[in-house]
Amino acid sequence: MKKIQRRAYSALLVALCLLCGMGVYVWRFATQSRAWAGFSANQAVYENGRVVTGTITDRNGLVLASAGDGKRTFSEDAAIRTACVHAVGDREGNIGTGALRLFAELLSGYSPVTGLAPEGGSVQLSIDAYLNAAALDALDGRRGAVAVMDYKTGELLCMVSSPAFDPDTGIDETDSRYEGAYLNRCISAAYTPGSVFKLLTLAAALETVPDLYERRFDCAGSIVVDGNRITCTGVHGSQTIEQALANSCNCAFATLALELGGETLQRYARSLGLSGQLQLHGAATTPGRCDAFADGSADLAWSGVGQATDLVCPLAMLRLSAAIANGGMAAQPTLLCGEKADLTRLLPADTAQQIKSMMNYNVAAVYGQANFPGLTLCAKSGTAEVGDGTSHAWFTGFLDDEAHPYAFVVLIENGGGGARNAGPVANAVLQKAVQLSDGVQAK
Repeated sequence: MKKIQRRAYSALLVALCLLCGMGVYVWRFATQSRAWAGFSANQAVYENGRVVTGTITDRNGLVLASAGDGKRTFSEDAAIRTACVHAVGDREGNIGTGALRLFAELLSGYSPVTGLAPEGGSVQLSIDAYLNAAALDALDGRRGAVAVMDYKTGELLCMVSSPAFDPDTGIDETDSRYEGAYLNRCISAAYTPGSVFKLLTLAAALETVPDLYERRFDCAGSIVVDGNRITCTGVHGSQTIEQALANSCNCAFATLALELGGETLQRYARSLGLSGQLQLHGAATTPGRCDAFADGSADLAWSGVGQATDLVCPLAMLRLSAAIANGGMAAQPTLLCGEKADLTRLLPADTAQQIKSMMNYNVAAVYGQANFPGLTLCAKSGTAEVGDGTSHAWFTGFLDDEAHPYAFVVLIENGGGGARNAGPVANAVLQKAVQLSDGVQAK
């Protein structure tokens, strides 16, 4: 009798083990089967580590990349191919942050029920291919980055890096014009920010300095900090904080940085996402930098105006501008059309509103509304000195327009003055974005 019982218990134990094993398998199949099918060694999906199935379209359904007979093809329009190469990727896989890499599993077309689809899957990107083409055209061969995001949804409507290249013809490695062309400067580079960093210093001051709006900031063209001269862009005299931002006064913002301290600036850089890394569908951005310099030091003063060792990735600056536009709430940037964005509060709503008002005043008082006809623009320029006698040109901001909730960033490497050189690029791209949205101009 005991022998029978032991055998029964043993059989029951074996059955339980089988059930547990089956449960683990089912669970892993349900959660990981797509990754199994999309494994880079699967020759039905990959060739030499590159996905060769699936179709990629822009937000309007325009085909940007397709596959057939194990080969990858791109748009028939050379201008579209070139403008979208960093968003889509190239045939050889040299661009590691394009959709061909980021969405390889989706492009495999795998279904737990039917398995792999012969034609692969379909991915609809959030970008507008014609807006990308307009952005690349506006850069006019200059190295840099342009990105536009819907600040309500987080959808990237434009993501352009220059130099770009036609993925059908590739790059002549001996041609210096294409140096660094595989790099997506929107997400895989960080630059000295110059005066766009003053948005961070302003945010910290608004929340830390109680009498900020009652104060006057004197500018005689420079101030001396710890035996070092901090030069300004002009002689601005006595000014309010609103006027100091519009004048992009180094004296005023260096003074604020000295009052705030290096640890406060560093903490705000982290909390606002300008230092550290962001994620775009698993691709990490190049980290920014804001060092906590010693109290009273010239480096701290320079850091508050976006110089010293400050570094910012264009996508991080875009996200901050979008959060200011959206009442302090930052939508997670996405390249997928219609994807619901996660929201993160970067700033209190009243702080965001105060900065928004000042950025609008910048346009009216300094940049000139006539340079941005028909646009309800809020913006900040930056001219970042890089130590070789040249400056990076920055322009960032957003449209205060419910029908066109667009935040933007423009960065031109060694491009000179921000408002003078990056501003016209921003205007051209935003005008095109509004036209495309309204259907005013044929694509």
